[in-house]
Amino acid sequence: MTRRSVLLALGGASLLAACGNDTTQWHAGGELPGDSHSGEASADPTPSVIPSVAPPTPGHCPAIPGAGTPRRGGPQYYLPCKDTQIALTVDDGPDPQYTPRMLALLAKHDIRATFCMIGRAAAAHPDLVKQVVAAGHHVANHTYTHPLDLTKQSAAQIRAELHRATDAISTASGGHQPTLFRAPGGAWSSAVLSECGTLGMRPLDWSVDPRDWSRPGVQHIVDTILTRTRPGAIILEHDGGGDRDQTLSALTIALPRLLDAGYTFAQP
Repeated sequence: MTRRSVLLALGGASLLAACGNDTTQWHAGGELPGDSHSGEASADPTPSVIPSVAPPTPGHCPAIPGAGTPRRGGPQYYLPCKDTQIALTVDDGPDPQYTPRMLALLAKHDIRATFCMIGRAAAAHPDLVKQVVAAGHHVANHTYTHPLDLTKQSAAQIRAELHRATDAISTASGGHQPTLFRAPGGAWSSAVLSECGTLGMRPLDWSVDPRDWSRPGVQHIVDTILTRTRPGAIILEHDGGGDRDQTLSALTIALPRLLDAGYTFAQP
């Protein structure tokens, strides 16, 4: 069992009980120090087998530890369970090649997502930021430069990463102020959470991670999404940071199947 699996099994409440300890760190995400967003090229065949989707049961929410009830100030791993609701989050953009394709795919299925944007990418592509906002998607702060481990930064560096990203997103979008923050790699610490709170943002994590940034193959991404999604799930995908053809191909398969199974997409 991976460390992230252990943390999720313990649930949000037990994980976040140590928020007041300045030395506590959490590496709950799929990207850890040393990971690279570019990934290695891998075989990318059309999935030969598409797994079935466990449909949501009306009037029933699975017993997920900490689902939708994170300790005050701590990261959110799940939506509050409302029978059929799940969320899609899209990280590391905007990207001129992949963000427009992601927007077109989401528009086709009338899905609203949350785009966790890197500040310097938002500053470089303000028109894309405006398009994301105009389409009804949320834009979250994902730091300015995407350091691999924010918890190893000084308090001043953490503050600069968050503040600069918010300023860049606000300027690019024409005034949109992020209300959500996602730490790169899910690397949380009390200092990161404190600065997040100072800016009036809620910390957002995830519960379904196909590690699409590493380009593991369309089959792997589709399998992970369709077999692990349950009511309340927050799915992690990417539209920036490298070649995202596999991500888009996988979502083209997975999203309509989730909708056909009865899931509805909400925003955290």
